[in-house]
Amino acid sequence: MSESVGQAGSVEMTFTVTEADTAAALGSGSLPVLATPRLLAWLEAATCSALEPLIGDGRTSVGTRVDLQHSAASPVGATVIVTADPAYADGRLQRLRVGGRHTDGKIVATGEITRVIVDTDRFLARLN
Repeated sequence: MSESVGQAGSVEMTFTVTEADTAAALGSGSLPVLATPRLLAWLEAATCSALEPLIGDGRTSVGTRVDLQHSAASPVGATVIVTADPAYADGRLQRLRVGGRHTDGKIVATGEITRVIVDTDRFLARLN
């Protein structure tokens, strides 16, 4: 069943890289730079925020697809600005362009994240 839920808005969020955000700390490498898993989590947070106005009570969104290019390193102390912008909407399916950049404009990441809006109770009931 497809239902119309509109399209997401644009979101920008700012994060500062800490020791806890590094590849060394998260086990995704050995260097003291922003870990790809943490960058992805920040981008996911931006997509959730972008979709929030579309989601009513008893609903949430779940990630279903990620395409991410992490193209530049960010040392501890760096500020990373992440964005999520609507790219495509088809009923409950929402595809968002995501990106990250340093405050000087250097591109850190580009990609696309797909999320689907679901009924929370129905989704969780399927897990049993």
